[in-house]
Amino acid sequence: MKEHKWKSRTKRDLMIEVWEYLDCETVGATELEEIERAVRERFGAGAVESPALVARLLADEGAELRHAEVLEMDAQHRAADPYEAMFRNVLKFSDFAQAAASIKRLENLRRQFKRRKDQEGLRRVRETALKGKQRAQMISRNHAVVELKRAEKAEIAEWFTIWLQQPEIFDDWLELRRHSADFMARFGEPETAR
Repeated sequence: MKEHKWKSRTKRDLMIEVWEYLDCETVGATELEEIERAVRERFGAGAVESPALVARLLADEGAELRHAEVLEMDAQHRAADPYEAMFRNVLKFSDFAQAAASIKRLENLRRQFKRRKDQEGLRRVRETALKGKQRAQMISRNHAVVELKRAEKAEIAEWFTIWLQQPEIFDDWLELRRHSADFMARFGEPETAR
């Protein structure tokens, strides 16, 4: 593809802009490679998303997917990513116990990457925690969700915030928080908290 001056300011918008520029109704390996190249050039290698995620975004925008190509490219992408297995299914927060376990897994990864001085690993840990926080916040604002569940997700979003700011003190903070009068009034005793 010839050089083009992209106008989009966000990664999501850039992916859509490249697809529209390519002027194709179907999306497969060629289109995904062009989108990946544009994202890498504009936002850096760390901003590149999996082919499956990009394909899902474009399908939501009306693209018809060439599924075999998308699946093959996504499998190659995952095989080439040394971090993929470490972060697979790390975020679970349907209840407080799962949220605490997820943050504990992130903390273990953070310490491991810090010892190794692995900046990419540390970046991915932070990015994953931010995704968890954002998902919890999104659910907490969804009025289709029952009020107690929304309150739980707002609480969990706060946990991610504290961990992102001060991971070294998080375990002590969480212990104090779960035994605080406010937490127990809202969610019950820590052992029975949903």
